[in-house]
Amino acid sequence: MNAPLNIAMPAEASAAPKNYRLLIDGKHVDARDGRTIARKSPGHGFTVSRYAQAGEAEVEAAVQAAHKAFETGPWPRMKAGERAAILFRAADLIEARLEDIARLDALESGKPIAQARGEIGGAVDIWRYAASLARTLHGESYANLGDAMLGVVLREPIGVVSIITPWNFPFLIVSQKLPFALAAGCTAVVKPSEMTSASTFVLGDILLEAGLPAGVVNILAGLGADVGAPMVSHPLVEMVSFTGSTRVGKMTMASAAQSLKKVSMELGGKNGQIVFPDADLEAAADAAVFGGFFNAGECCNAGSRLIVHEAIADDFLSAVKALTARVTVGDPLDDQTKVGAMISSDHLAKVTDYVTAAAGEGSNVYSGGKQLASNAGQYLDPTIIRGVTEDMAIAREEVFGPVLSVLTFESIEKALHIANNTPYGLSAGVWSASIDTCMSVARGVRSGTVWVNTFMEGYPELPFGGYKQSGLGRELGKRAVEDYTEEKTIQFHRGQRTGWWVG
Repeated sequence: MNAPLNIAMPAEASAAPKNYRLLIDGKHVDARDGRTIARKSPGHGFTVSRYAQAGEAEVEAAVQAAHKAFETGPWPRMKAGERAAILFRAADLIEARLEDIARLDALESGKPIAQARGEIGGAVDIWRYAASLARTLHGESYANLGDAMLGVVLREPIGVVSIITPWNFPFLIVSQKLPFALAAGCTAVVKPSEMTSASTFVLGDILLEAGLPAGVVNILAGLGADVGAPMVSHPLVEMVSFTGSTRVGKMTMASAAQSLKKVSMELGGKNGQIVFPDADLEAAADAAVFGGFFNAGECCNAGSRLIVHEAIADDFLSAVKALTARVTVGDPLDDQTKVGAMISSDHLAKVTDYVTAAAGEGSNVYSGGKQLASNAGQYLDPTIIRGVTEDMAIAREEVFGPVLSVLTFESIEKALHIANNTPYGLSAGVWSASIDTCMSVARGVRSGTVWVNTFMEGYPELPFGGYKQSGLGRELGKRAVEDYTEEKTIQFHRGQRTGWWVG
């Protein structure tokens, strides 16, 4: 039996919670009714942050500010190079505050501090990439329409964008959306999760310091029904960019459809890593553990399904189990921690219910499966489940915890069938020394990203998004700024009118 985790209390535990006010039209304001949201650190149990809690009145004020900034402010009318310069300054300021931002995300989300540092560093890279794209945005011209006609296609910023982000990667995911919208010349209202809002408020301060005009970015903390829903339905909002669960994504899309808003969504995943006998099995085992347990499995891209060739299943899973036993679970602020705390006690209970249900359906809890005893916070032992069949909930539904479900196959056709037999299509991985095998799987899996002999790596240059119920559209990549634009066709006629209608 594992010894109870001894979680050290950080200095923040004996201090008053940090207070964060809403950012509307360049000013920090309290909610009109005075309500606040308190956030407890899931890894330590003390109240770490308190945010002003917005409602519909604050949404209205924020949208109006963003609309005014778009219609009459300087941001959409600046030269692209001027916008880029401000975004580059923002990236530098994020980098200068990397340690503080990472600590906020670790305290509020329960993620390991070393991982949080990597995420903020990755966000800096994304902001710089988006800044560089601001100057590449361009239209088209057509001089092949005859001597009398010139066609020009312009790209213009779409307008006010509502950006709604989740709790699992608070700073990283807003950085996959907001800088590209800003590079295009849009204005925005941003709602981070009510459980992890602090680092997004810090970003708001950074943007003002970098020189972003008032009203271009407005930030609201609050609940989905009170803030997210009116942000989606507001008639002055032209686009919604949402990351979260597929269930909430469907509701968001239905609401946005009432006014035919443009919608971009990155939703859930049930991603498989397919391992063939000729793979580098040592590397594949490490990637299996990483894919299943990174960020405590609270990751849309998690490799939550391990699809292993039956000829190597026993030996390979033995290696995976041995590696899992070496994964350090514990204090998010310890540099050695690999798996931190679960986001909330309710979510922990949901994940353990999946494990219990799978065992009741005949699968085998091969490793872990229990909440770890600790003096503070909520932690789950990384879990491996064998004997999973395709019809089980744990093989089809997004568990969003450190739970690795194992299925086996005997042919490439069966592997592809298993990989595609879910409502999701976000990502997948394949491990083999054969280029033919890797290419067949990469072409055959219905996923937005396929990793070959690696897993869960990302770069700003490569687009990210999913097939099926894993979302709509793509983030990142060289066309990311274009997603926040509209195309306008202008036709110039030279000389006397031709093709008279009346005569």
